[in-house]
Amino acid sequence: MRRLTLSPLPSRRRAVAIWPAAVAGSIALTLAAEHAAHAAPPEPALTVLPPAPRGIGVQAIAGVTAPTTYTVKSGDTVWGIARAHGLDTAAVLAANGLTPDSLIRPGQVLALTPAATPAPPAPAAPEAAPRSHEVRPGDTVSAIARANGVSLDAVLSANALTRASIIYPGDVLQIPSGSPAPAPAAVAPATAPGLDAEQSENARLIIRIGRELGVSDRGILIALGTAMQESWLRNLDWGDRDSLGLFQQRPSTGWGTPDQILDRERSTRVFYGGAADPNGSATRGLLDIPGWDQLSYADAAQAVQISAYPDRYAQWEQPATTWLSVLG
Repeated sequence: MRRLTLSPLPSRRRAVAIWPAAVAGSIALTLAAEHAAHAAPPEPALTVLPPAPRGIGVQAIAGVTAPTTYTVKSGDTVWGIARAHGLDTAAVLAANGLTPDSLIRPGQVLALTPAATPAPPAPAAPEAAPRSHEVRPGDTVSAIARANGVSLDAVLSANALTRASIIYPGDVLQIPSGSPAPAPAAVAPATAPGLDAEQSENARLIIRIGRELGVSDRGILIALGTAMQESWLRNLDWGDRDSLGLFQQRPSTGWGTPDQILDRERSTRVFYGGAADPNGSATRGLLDIPGWDQLSYADAAQAVQISAYPDRYAQWEQPATTWLSVLG
């Protein structure tokens, strides 16, 4: 009988399959995941807190006082410091006297106090009511402006006038509102072309008295030219024979005493004459001559002065016109 040779049965130990390493790793991960599903969820990763909104400082956190200074560290910028403290960059710059181009250095201490909010502007003062002034004899635009506390240029502008304009009694000038005229500087009075300070002052007096008496510009021009011809517009205490003063009036012919003639204002009123003449009818002034305003410039002056050189008055008509426009 033939004996059969049987292969031995595999050992039970060999029945356990030997898995490749890759497959074993996958199974391990799968089991770990299933186990982790029943564990506590992992903590989220830390993130950088969002910056505080612009304009909101640390004061918003209850119980925390905002620092008032900051010591600069390496790498700091004013923009970064301001943002970290909820401040405006411009405010930090202003609080520390810095500009956008300024450099800051480690160890430097910056103030973090925001700049104070400026106070609201004061309410505007109510506008003053319009004013007017009726011109009286002797008035000048500059005197009217000064009396009303406004500048000469403001009055001229409000009335469409220039410095050469002439005003007459009865004219009504508008007085503008606004800032008072600045206090006049301590300077010498203006002089007219061709005249020094003394001559200009005497010319002003002749113009002022003419205005007070209601004399026309023509009459004032005649008075100015006459005084220039007779005395160079100076109150002389000497002259031909006993002639004295601005108009070289003579005591011996009834124009007054030497002291009266040397009184500039009185002698000017005597030259103009008329109803207000201090000499009354003892002498004859310009306004006492019938039709004086129809006479030529030189003839009108000669009618008062009775000079040995009557033609010399004419040369002063044009200069007198300039003096009146500047000083009147």
